[in-house]
Amino acid sequence: MSLIGLLLLLLPAGAQAHGLFDQGLGQLLGERLPVLLGAGLLAVAWIGYAGGCRRRPAALRQRLLLHGSFLLAALSLFGPLDEAAETSAALHMLQHMLLMLAVAPLAVLARPLPQWRSLCGPRLDLLWRGPLRLARRPLACAVLHGALIWIWHAPGPYRLALDNLWWHLVEHACFLLSAWLFWWSVLRAGPRQQGQALLALLLTSMHTGLLGALLSFARVPLYRATGDLGDQQLAGLLMWVPGGLVYLLAALWCGQRCWQRLLRRRAPAP
Repeated sequence: MSLIGLLLLLLPAGAQAHGLFDQGLGQLLGERLPVLLGAGLLAVAWIGYAGGCRRRPAALRQRLLLHGSFLLAALSLFGPLDEAAETSAALHMLQHMLLMLAVAPLAVLARPLPQWRSLCGPRLDLLWRGPLRLARRPLACAVLHGALIWIWHAPGPYRLALDNLWWHLVEHACFLLSAWLFWWSVLRAGPRQQGQALLALLLTSMHTGLLGALLSFARVPLYRATGDLGDQQLAGLLMWVPGGLVYLLAALWCGQRCWQRLLRRRAPAP
């Protein structure tokens, strides 16, 4: 229950301050329902993992990775950063980068599915059987993830997500789920998929770098008529430079695995 309390405390201040005094509780809950739903889903997954660890213990490293991932998700989605991201393209981009480049890969490295399955049983196998089958195809996951990145960073969908909390929830769900699939496909690729994983990382690095460059070198604000051009350029740099560095490091790691596999295949038999 303490996790739920933490998430509620992290809700944007605007949802707590003027809502409790100027509005009725029912109206407040109606307006903030998407935020509460997102916080509830995160809390259920978090508490479910903790309960699953009692039935099927996980290694300390995996537990730390999962808790770190979920804590970072809570701070990104329900803390002051989410409220500030409504008026700043740079902070909005920082939020997206945290979800896609930190929360998702940390959750993949934590390998939480055995713990969730130990708590829920095999009934939920159908829920992730299809996604895990797709995760065996790194290039397909990269295309899906890339398409969602470009769609949600187009001016229309971007503005829609800021103006409507339900679409904001959908946007974050798209980023988290597609990024989780993408990082699962490249970080847990089998020996035969290592080459595809490397290509997927390079492809993602190139097209996100292109999107970052478009935002950085645009001469007019793309997301609001009276927006701050410097803020938009900073948003592009965040995607272009730090984001590109994460993909590059992952590609180097994947390339090393491909090279080692090639050397093992060419090594003479004893």
